[in-house]
Order: sequence, then structure tokens, then C-alpha cells
Amino acid sequence: MEERSMTGIRYGGFWRRLFAFLIDEVILYFVSLILFLIGLLALGLKGNMMGRLLSSLGDPAHGIGVFALLYIAASLLAGMIYFTGFHGIAGRTPGKMLLGLRVIQASGDPITPGIAFLRWVGYLISAPLFGLGFLWVAFDGRKQGWHDKIAATLVIRDRGDSDRDAERSFTESAACIPTTPMGVAAGTPPSAGAENGFIPLPEQSLEKPCTDGVLQKPVTGRDPAGKMA
Repeated sequence: MEERSMTGIRYGGFWRRLFAFLIDEVILYFVSLILFLIGLLALGLKGNMMGRLLSSLGDPAHGIGVFALLYIAASLLAGMIYFTGFHGIAGRTPGKMLLGLRVIQASGDPITPGIAFLRWVGYLISAPLFGLGFLWVAFDGRKQGWHDKIAATLVIRDRGDSDRDAERSFTESAACIPTTPMGVAAGTPPSAGAENGFIPLPEQSLEKPCTDGVLQKPVTGRDPAGKMA
């Protein structure tokens, strides 16, 4: 696949990505808790759920272990749906939206649901060993974690409306820069070089060549009555 030009992009830094991830984790905590409670209700556990489960198992430690496994399963399911869905469809999660980040392929193309799922699987590899795969972002030249390298993705700073407006304003102002006639210095009258045998070009207007993107048409010629138009 031919790579697109990546000139001018800004990679998402470690701290910005960390805060975005923490926002996502807070959201996921509540989503996982809801899924956990729904799972317990689906098992027919109502009322005093903890007490009934512990008494039915006869072993409190075993009962707590079952609750932990159920919660881990709910967290994994919520994380898979959350990160795969948001990254695969929008290229960013709510946390990344708030921090102005976007996930793309290393080629510059938008991320697909399949790659988003592979990137989530990479989370399971980046998280062990004290999160070394996530900490790798702080030292990598392109700010890639292990999960980014596995899925061949990049996290970049998303350009907001203010950036686009500023660039558009700069482009328009650059197109309307005053021009100086060839052979004549700025502010020099046409007769300035006559003494040295130099005949300057006719004086040209130094006004901006465009106003609000519309060129000003010079008024020349005469009307049918013979008067200047």
C-alpha cells in the first residue's frame, strides 16, 4: 500500500495520551459495572446477591474469586467493544476527542475496525510488566506504544477548526501581498532614473491585487457619448 505524505503531522505525546486514556478508563469503569450487574441478574441472582452467592458456594474466598472473574470478564468485553468500536468507526475515543487526538494507520489511511481490534489485542500485551508497552510511547520517535507497533498505527494531534481557519487566513493574506513594479524600487517616482539615462517602467499600483478574493477591474475606455467612463 502506497504511503501518503505525512508532512506536517504532530504525534500525540505521552502525557496527552495518558490523560485521554484515563478519561476512557473512567467511562469504562461505569460501563463494566453496569455489564457486571446485568450479568448477575442474568444468572438469576436478586436481592442480597453477594450473600446468596457466598452461601451457595460455602467458601467465601471462592465466592469472591468468582465475582472477580465475572468483573474481569465484563471489563474485557466492555474494553473490546469500546476501543474497537470508537477507533474503528471514528478513529478516536471520547477521551481522545477531548484531548484532540486521532488514531490512523502508519500509511496515513484511516483506521479500520479490523485494525482497531488488533490494536486492542495489543493492549493485552502492552499492559503486563508494569505497563511497559504503554510507557514506550514516551521514548519512541513516533510516539508508538507496543500496541501501535503491533497494529501499525499512529496517534496524531487532530487539527481543529481554529487551526484550519488560521491556515486559510494565512493563505488568503499571502495571495494578497502588495507587489512592486519590475525595475522600480518601492516608493521611487518614475522620473528618478532619467538623469542616468534609465527609463523606468510605467508606474503601477502598489495596492493589494485582491480584496476579499475579488480582483478589482480597472476602469478604461469611453462611453458612446465620448466622455470618460
